[in-house]
Amino acid sequence: MSPEPREPAAPRTEHHPPLRSVGRRRLLGAGSALAVAGALSGIAGPARGAAGALAGQAVAGVARARVRGRTTLDIVLRRGEPGPTGWRGIVAGPGERHRLRLDLAARPRRGRRRRRRPLLGFVQISDVHVVDAQSPLRVEWTDRYDDPDSPLAPGLFGSAYRPQEMLTAQVAEAMVRQVNAIRRGPATGRRLDLVVQTGDNSDNSQLNEIRWNIDLLDGGRVTPDSGDRTRYEGVADDDPSSYDRSYWHPEGTPAGARDDLPRSRYGFPVVPGLLDAARAPFRAQGLRLPWYTCFGNHESLVQGNFPHAELFDGVARGSLKVITPPPGLSSDDVLESLSSGRVEELLATLTAGPGTKQVTPDDARRLLSRADLVEEHFRTSGLPVGHGFTARNRADGTAYYSFDQGQFRFVVLDTVNPNGESGGSIDATQFAWLEALLARSGDRYVVVASHHSSTSMDNALVGTGGDAEPRVLGPEVVAALLAAPTVVAWVNGHSHRNRITPHAREGGGGFWEVNTASHIDWPQQSRVLEVADNRDGTLSIFTTVLDHAAPLGGPGTDSPLALAALSRELAANDWQEATAERSGTPRDRNCELVLPRPRLRR
Repeated sequence: MSPEPREPAAPRTEHHPPLRSVGRRRLLGAGSALAVAGALSGIAGPARGAAGALAGQAVAGVARARVRGRTTLDIVLRRGEPGPTGWRGIVAGPGERHRLRLDLAARPRRGRRRRRRPLLGFVQISDVHVVDAQSPLRVEWTDRYDDPDSPLAPGLFGSAYRPQEMLTAQVAEAMVRQVNAIRRGPATGRRLDLVVQTGDNSDNSQLNEIRWNIDLLDGGRVTPDSGDRTRYEGVADDDPSSYDRSYWHPEGTPAGARDDLPRSRYGFPVVPGLLDAARAPFRAQGLRLPWYTCFGNHESLVQGNFPHAELFDGVARGSLKVITPPPGLSSDDVLESLSSGRVEELLATLTAGPGTKQVTPDDARRLLSRADLVEEHFRTSGLPVGHGFTARNRADGTAYYSFDQGQFRFVVLDTVNPNGESGGSIDATQFAWLEALLARSGDRYVVVASHHSSTSMDNALVGTGGDAEPRVLGPEVVAALLAAPTVVAWVNGHSHRNRITPHAREGGGGFWEVNTASHIDWPQQSRVLEVADNRDGTLSIFTTVLDHAAPLGGPGTDSPLALAALSRELAANDWQEATAERSGTPRDRNCELVLPRPRLRR
């Protein structure tokens, strides 16, 4: 057994004082080769067939092949072909080598591998969406409007419910274990320096979700449960009085009812004991690296879209959960109520209908303000204390900051518009801070981190959430980064998709924008980034996509990793994601991104 890595020193953190739609998430969140891959495929294939063939029956745990400690350079996990019931298994294929991308620079000189000097290695994890799936504030009932057979599916509600959302804590645990197992950058061999979490770390701005996320990354006992601690109280339970066929019910069908649609149409299995296993406490391993965080719209806005209000806090902490929308309530009715601001009227209609159930109130579901969220990150056993947030953030109620790591300066933005909607932007004060900071950063390479990507920073709303400052959108932020010659990369999330975009500077060079997939949707991935000096006037940024440590095979309920494996299969079979390919193209995954080495001020 190899010794544990030494805890690296926490990088110095600074906060520079301020100078003072609608899509899937837009509304509601709105090789080693062939031999190894073939062996894993052989184990996984029959298991997947069994899961499909036994849909509607109890599925026991099956043999599982471990993939922990590997990256997608070794093995790539893919959705298999649908079986007779429609269930798609996960199969292992050969790994993907780093693809050389020269969009911003000429080809480096030969022999760079021998000359190369590693400068930085870090992991980006994004869109973990740790979900309290039993919360009354969730709006799973809207999801059916986007089912494949919905006559007017608007494409707006699909993220309201996912069959795997009860297992988000276990997926986060599986990713932490994978990061810990890797330890060194796969391209340069440099010991990894830190982890950056780029937002949507929780799902609904609730205290319990924020705490689960922090405790999962810190390590220690985690209990992903709320309400009644003796039973599950979400839409997936087997309570015959509120049974709704639109949701997956893993425990089976109540007497006298018809099988749910996920099992009868899409081959979903019965997994006895899953609801209790999903709520069971476990000891999280915790990251062995310093970790930093930034806010996403799901941390700061209700359902990722709505400014906080006493009305929403009352629903979250209350005792009434909507399971089924009232008869005759259409998606157009819902959209009209939301767009006109008649949310209270909509809630009254829903709660007066027959499709509600009593659940156990829980004050741990209270909604947190931005200042509250920052404060929670100082209640930590991990490093650094505050996870990037500073005393200035605590005093001012802001959530943007910078910190230095060796020759690099990380600039972490808060791209959430507090006035509502899922798209991002930054306020004018933060933009002035950013430009001033970049002007002072000529002595370091700069990596920017945020939740939103440049293309999703399109939200110019002002005033609706009480913030009257003008908003600065993606094109202006890109221009500011291009004007700063030492900016080399911008890492972000929000899209739940792997994508890499070059941004060219006039006269040559530029920076790379690296957008990384989520933990909640297939393919449930993160990314390792390494920066190396090729000693020929160029830098290389290596990006390596990372699957979490859950084994192939399942379904099983005997450990957090077994539950994470099941979650990955469920995500691969989400019927509203059947045509989505969030893995991106090969040019968006494992790459060597070359750019001219910026000249640093000495």
